Amino acid sequence: MNQLFQQVRILNPIGNSDGNLTERVADLLVIDGIIQEVSDTTLLPTDLETIPGGHLILAPGLVDLYSHSGTPGHEERETLTSLLQSAQAGGFRSLNILPDTLPALDRASSIVSLDREYQQIAVQMPNCPQLGYWSALTVGVEGTAMTELAELATTNITGWADGRSISNPALICRILEYLQPFNRPIGLYALDRQLRGNGVARAGVAALKYGLPVDPVSSETAALAQLIEIIAEVGTPVHLMRISTRRGVELVTAAKQRGVPITASTTWLHLIANTTALATYDPNFKLNPPLGNPSDQIALIEGIKTGAIDAIAIDHHAYTYEEKTVAFGEAPAGAIGLELALPLLWANLVVPGKLSALELWAALSTNPARCLHQSPPTQSILFDPQQTWVVTKNSLKSLSHNTAWLGREIVGKVNCDRALSTR
Repeated sequence: MNQLFQQVRILNPIGNSDGNLTERVADLLVIDGIIQEVSDTTLLPTDLETIPGGHLILAPGLVDLYSHSGTPGHEERETLTSLLQSAQAGGFRSLNILPDTLPALDRASSIVSLDREYQQIAVQMPNCPQLGYWSALTVGVEGTAMTELAELATTNITGWADGRSISNPALICRILEYLQPFNRPIGLYALDRQLRGNGVARAGVAALKYGLPVDPVSSETAALAQLIEIIAEVGTPVHLMRISTRRGVELVTAAKQRGVPITASTTWLHLIANTTALATYDPNFKLNPPLGNPSDQIALIEGIKTGAIDAIAIDHHAYTYEEKTVAFGEAPAGAIGLELALPLLWANLVVPGKLSALELWAALSTNPARCLHQSPPTQSILFDPQQTWVVTKNSLKSLSHNTAWLGREIVGKVNCDRALSTR
C-alpha cells in the first residue's frame, strides 16, 4: 500500500558538514519503497494510507563498524539469518563482521564460502542489509604471524581487523608497512593483555566496592600510546577500535591534532553505562573492554561531540543462556545490541541533551561509512522515538538474548523494516 507520512522530521547529517539546513519537517509520499517529498498534498490520490508522522524521524540507514557472527561455527548463538534480521530491525543497512568465527575468516576460501551463504540469504530476505567482512590480520590463537594478506585482498573484504589485540609491536609495524599500498581500512584494538591480567572491571571506586578484579586504565592507554607512535612513524591510516577511557580519548585527540592518520570508535554500551551498573553483577555488563568509570563515560560522549571519537560501533556479540548465565568473572565478554542501540542511545543521550540528534546519527551512519572508506548510506529508515516496546525473547530477532534490558520496557523503535530510497 502507498503511504503518506505527514510532517516527518528529516535528519541530514551529510548536510550538516556543509553548514546547510539539516533538520526540517516535510510530508513524505512512499510508493513502492521510494520516498519523495510532497509540497501540495491536494494533488495526491485519495486511496493513500495517511499516517500522522509528527514524531517520526527520517534519516539515513545505520552502519555498524564491527560485530560478531555466530556463523560459521557457533550457530547456536546466532545464525547469519538471525544476525541480518536483527540488524534490519535495528535500522542498520550495513554491518561488518569480525573474523573470530570458526573457522576464522583468515583465508580467501573462508571469505568466499561465507559470502556465498550471505548471497543466498539476501535473495530470500527483502531489503537485506549489506554484509561486510573484516579479514583477520594474524593467524592462530596468539596471532604471532600474518595471514596471506595479499590473497585476502583479492576477495570483497571490508578490510583487515583481528578484533583482538596484537601483542607484538614489530609485527604491527610489518603489517602496516605491507598493507599501505592496498588503501583499505585496517582496524586495531589497543590492549596490553599483561597489564589487564585477570581484571574484569575498570579500576576505580566501583570495582573495589564490588570486589571485582581490576583492569587498570593503562592496559588500554599504554598499548594505545605505543600504537599511535607506530602509526605516526609508518604513516598507514588505521581505525582504532573500542576506545573506552578518558585518557584514551585524550591520546586520540592529541594524535589527531598532530596529524596522525587515525579514526576512532567506541561502543554504544560505553556511552550509556559505566561501572555503577556492575552493582547488580549482571554478566551482560561484562564487556571487552570493560565499562568505564563515570568520568570515562563523560569523556567518550564529549569525544563524539568534538570529533575525537568518529563513530559508535555496536560490537554485537551473541551468547547462549548457558554461556552467559554464570558468575560475572566467569562469563564471556559481550552483549547483543543491534536492535537496542538506537533507541537506548536516543533515550540516554539525545533526550537529555547530551548529544544532538544529528551528532548521534552521524556517529551511527555517515561517520562509520567514512571510516570504512565507503559512501554514505543511500537508503533511509523511519525511526519512532516515542514508541514503547518490551524487550523479550519474542520481540527480538536475535537468536540469543544476552542483554541487561531483557524483560524491560524501552522507548524508541525503527518504524519500518523495509528500506526507503529517496527520489
